Amino acid sequence: MPVIGLTGGIASGKSTVAGLLREKGALVIDADEVAREVVRPSRPALEEIRDRFGTGVLAPDGTLDRGALARLIFSDPEARRDLNAIMHPRIFEAIRDRLAVTDPDQMVFVEAALLAETYSQASQWLKLESLVVVDAPRELQVARLKEKGITGPDVSLRLAAQMESRERLAQATHVIQNAGSLDDLRSEVDRVWRELEGESFGVTDRPLH
Repeated sequence: MPVIGLTGGIASGKSTVAGLLREKGALVIDADEVAREVVRPSRPALEEIRDRFGTGVLAPDGTLDRGALARLIFSDPEARRDLNAIMHPRIFEAIRDRLAVTDPDQMVFVEAALLAETYSQASQWLKLESLVVVDAPRELQVARLKEKGITGPDVSLRLAAQMESRERLAQATHVIQNAGSLDDLRSEVDRVWRELEGESFGVTDRPLH
């Protein structure tokens, strides 16, 4: 069963790509959905987040206030590192549990925003065999964030909090360019799908691009 990482910068279109991959029969595991599971009330991750960041990141019902936490970590690199140290091992463990019961003949993609930043750790946990990066021009990322209601300083903070595009692309084994129409993107996905189908997968420590 090939397990492939899927990542990209914020508002690059990786969720749209994930949907197109599902249409082609792939299983896509969304790390953000898994993250929501591991911070449910009474789970150890939520307790550690509360201990580290205070009750201000909790909603009145005791659940995680993701908006409050996001505002905190996007402006504080140390806080962001601490959150990642709490979350990443638990997310990878939960994804690995899902992989254990997955059809071995199915192509599986793990979609995660910070997969390039954590590629070494993710590979150890999940045995990733390739990394697909969705890339989009910065001006399109900004426009898409504004369409989602994220404006002003929040746009700059979120873009600045992520790895530079050139660094992310240096980790990629396959790149999907998302700078045009949906049909253009579909063609890019088709191309990469054919490349992945034609490969004899093997774990490698060296990126191909």
